[in-house]
Amino acid sequence: MATTDENLGERDLGLDRHHSARIYDYFLGGKTNFPPDREVAEKLLAAFPGFRNAARANRAFMHRAARFLVERGVRQFLDIGTGIPTSPNLHEVAQSIAPDARIVYADNDPIVLAHARALLTGSPEGRTAYVEADITDPDSILTSRQLTETIDMSRPVALCLVGLMHYITDEKDAHGIVERLIDALAPGSYVVLSQCTPDFAPEEWERAMDVYKMDGGSAQVRSREEITRFFGDLEMVEPGVEVPHRWHPDADTGQVTSIGDMDDALVSMWAGVAIKR
Repeated sequence: MATTDENLGERDLGLDRHHSARIYDYFLGGKTNFPPDREVAEKLLAAFPGFRNAARANRAFMHRAARFLVERGVRQFLDIGTGIPTSPNLHEVAQSIAPDARIVYADNDPIVLAHARALLTGSPEGRTAYVEADITDPDSILTSRQLTETIDMSRPVALCLVGLMHYITDEKDAHGIVERLIDALAPGSYVVLSQCTPDFAPEEWERAMDVYKMDGGSAQVRSREEITRFFGDLEMVEPGVEVPHRWHPDADTGQVTSIGDMDDALVSMWAGVAIKR
């Protein structure tokens, strides 16, 4: 069964301005992006040519992390910053192993909502739901009807913040937001997180951030130490905070990009999974 937010109605879909979810869709080779998105995406690629590598490695990490957690008994997922649905989505990965898995997606782009209605349909045994909300207001997600009717927060949940936190600056209290979300999780829950970093290519990332901000975007790349702070007192799953293509790699790595292109500088992300004891 699948549920979404209320009707779109007469909504401003923001097609005259770029949006991070649609730029990410462009990097993944998707079709749900528009001229403002493609214009900014090409400027970003000129500044840092690895954006496509990063997007694909990040998505493959999400798939592997989902399989890893389902195999360890996790049956509930909260995926914030869902982005444009690109098959296989998280619920498809999880429910292919555990049909009874329940997934709640959250994003703040009405285009994502429109596609969620068509694509975020779960298995008959499980359930998927969509919340239109912004991570900068975590309580709006945690108290939403869609979440409370789908997920039992008194039981373990996998909180997925995959490729999201670089859009949340320190001025918006990025670490405080994640701490609030973690506080709402039951013991035995996991946090799955990845974010862009300048650690491997600082000059290129400085240019890329300048480009994104000049076009009205808000973003902040972070060092490995800053990204590790998001996990707080949680217990890291081995190998800890690692570049995504080296986190429990398996056969799907070869489907992301050629091994020769899968170097740390072109991916320029850190990723990790941790458990709340």
